[in-house]
Amino acid sequence: MSRAQGTAVVVRYQTRPEAAERNQDLVRQVFAELNRERPDGLRYAAFRLADGVSFVHVVSVEGDADPLSRSAAFAEFQRGLPDRLAGPPTPSRATLVGSYRFGTEGV
Repeated sequence: MSRAQGTAVVVRYQTRPEAAERNQDLVRQVFAELNRERPDGLRYAAFRLADGVSFVHVVSVEGDADPLSRSAAFAEFQRGLPDRLAGPPTPSRATLVGSYRFGTEGV
């Protein structure tokens, strides 16, 4: 599915307390792979919130190909995800209104 420039999907979820560290490790592995592979057309950020169990992912894909669908680390992150969650994830479409140095390297 092609996405218009400036649109993203924001996904928020909570893990079970005992699964939060494992979830964070799996997310970091996704970013390690993305940094090695450097796929075009993908903007992706993930945050762990102050409560320690909530996570927010923001992803934007340009064009029709979704690089995450080809990621072995993302497949591993998704495998067993329901077992790590305290409830269902909440995805929402979002439109970028503005940003300042968000997602740039070295900030």
